[in-house]
Amino acid sequence: MLDTTKHDCYFELMRTTKTLSITLPPEMLARAAEMARREHRTMSELVREALREYERKNWWAEMNAFGQAKAAELGLTEADVEQAVHAVRRARADHGPEPKA
Repeated sequence: MLDTTKHDCYFELMRTTKTLSITLPPEMLARAAEMARREHRTMSELVREALREYERKNWWAEMNAFGQAKAAELGLTEADVEQAVHAVRRARADHGPEPKA
């Protein structure tokens, strides 16, 4: 009889993913399965992409809220910010980017 204990441990250490079990309403599952089929993806790839998109959306929302709070704190309007961005871009175009530290 072959002892696979050592091999199972080896493969477990090499694994870079974990399994997740989720529940979905049947109609949502059907739409997801159709989307995956249409895009030639696995369900895992579809869910990973959905989570990446969710993370990006939340990151942008957090950055936007931070920027709005900072602008309000400094008494800046959106027009002020746009002018500052254009000024920095003009300066970089004229003198090149600032050296990195």
